[in-house]
Amino acid sequence: MLSAKVTARRGAFTLDAEFATPTPGVTALFGRSGCGKTTLVNVLAGLQPARGRIALDDAVWLDSGRGIDVPAEKRRIGYVFQDARLFPHYTVRGNLLYAVPRGGVPKGFDDVVDLLGVAPLLDRRPGSLSGGERQRVALGRALLSRPRLLLLDEPLASLDVSRREEVLPYLERLRDAFAIPMVFVSHQFDEVLRLATHLAVLDQGRVVASGSIGAVSLAPALRDIVGIDAVGAVVDGRVEEVHPEQGLSTVRIGTDARLFVTSTRLSPGQRVRLQLLARDLILAVEEPRGLSVRNQLRGEVVSVTLEPGASLVEVDIGGATLLARISAAAMRELRVQPGLKLWALVKAVSFSAHPTGVKPA
Repeated sequence: MLSAKVTARRGAFTLDAEFATPTPGVTALFGRSGCGKTTLVNVLAGLQPARGRIALDDAVWLDSGRGIDVPAEKRRIGYVFQDARLFPHYTVRGNLLYAVPRGGVPKGFDDVVDLLGVAPLLDRRPGSLSGGERQRVALGRALLSRPRLLLLDEPLASLDVSRREEVLPYLERLRDAFAIPMVFVSHQFDEVLRLATHLAVLDQGRVVASGSIGAVSLAPALRDIVGIDAVGAVVDGRVEEVHPEQGLSTVRIGTDARLFVTSTRLSPGQRVRLQLLARDLILAVEEPRGLSVRNQLRGEVVSVTLEPGASLVEVDIGGATLLARISAAAMRELRVQPGLKLWALVKAVSFSAHPTGVKPA
């Protein structure tokens, strides 16, 4: 368990944050620019003075009441910044080896090099690398320091879209291959969706929602930050079948619901995560017939949140909750209220599946 209950000041800004998350796993700190994400990461690292308590499993790094404040260099933390911060006069190999004890190549060096695909870069210097390549080297250097906790402070923020897409798969490999707790800072929810296992949402220096990705995806605090077009439920599932001839895969979610997803690059048994946007869901109070929509899920209305000109409807489809945004007129005509049985419809092309674990052997 990684837990923190801390206060810190930086100029006029005050951080007063509390969260706890299981380990190992990837905890995303998410929120608008200036909400305190980097300050909180620096507090975890011991780079920002703070009061309160921080503990990782059996190690207590900060406990103001007991006079404990472990120095940054003794917390065994790997830190990857927005910019790679590589030594320009060292080769890639030299940068990778900088943080490890002297006296040869450390155990696991080849595994890290292979995982991050940097073998062809070992004899090059940082100035000749792309932004994505530099970040991969920075990740490798942090891993080779054998950290107890890996902190990633918006490691993709300085990259353009193509380079960001280049690095994201390596971060996914890192998550799946190593049992190292990670804290990942981002203000891009698609990055959080692909990488994180847990989420803490910050606003004005406070954690306003925290928990599993699925649970926090339903939180009003997150809706206020991501904006109306990105509001939706995040659900985890498992691939049951792949249908190459149809360009579809069948994913089981909840207790017994199945979704068709437009992806054949998955494997039966693989764990995946889906985000179904509220704007893409259609509700029907009668059984749908003669439609091209492949996903027609039986459900029951859990709650209704009134919004200007619209309503946000939570629908339980059996062990999983979806969100649908419908107009105020549709709500009145369909008489939508808690307890109503209905169908939730969503086109297979409206969403994609992100792997969240290693493919089965």
